[in-house]
Amino acid sequence: MYRQTILSLCITMFAFDAVAAEGEQKSPTCTENSVHLRGDFGTARFSIELADDPQERATGLMNRTSLAASAGMLFVYDAPIRATFWMKNTLIPLDMIFVDETGVVQNIHENAVPLDTTVIDGGADIFAVLEINGGMARAIGIEEGAVLSHPAFDQTAAAWPCKNF
Repeated sequence: MYRQTILSLCITMFAFDAVAAEGEQKSPTCTENSVHLRGDFGTARFSIELADDPQERATGLMNRTSLAASAGMLFVYDAPIRATFWMKNTLIPLDMIFVDETGVVQNIHENAVPLDTTVIDGGADIFAVLEINGGMARAIGIEEGAVLSHPAFDQTAAAWPCKNF
């Protein structure tokens, strides 16, 4: 069932990409509750919860038994940091997409193991981390070098700025 959901989501996103391929370089209309990703795979959009203060970042997606296929959480920091995560009290596998302050994907940790307390090091100079369902990044084709668009990024320096900010 889970694989069917991922496959359906991917087919939907790629069908959208076929229609929008000509305009994929255009800046997206951004909102606080969604992120847009662009790369060799085309484009994708995730509805997100924003974790932009210490308490929200500490709690993250802990104790959740599910996450919609097109959903995620965006962790945003006040300044670039060495981003480290763990899966303590996290019940579902997650992909972690580590992004610099311009919105460029620097690192991806796939299928983080639920409840594992091993530290996941996303690297230095990370400004934001997008968590999505485990296996989703590979299913879509998200790779290092892809770009993420969201209003949390300084729009004058963003690799893919929002058109409405």
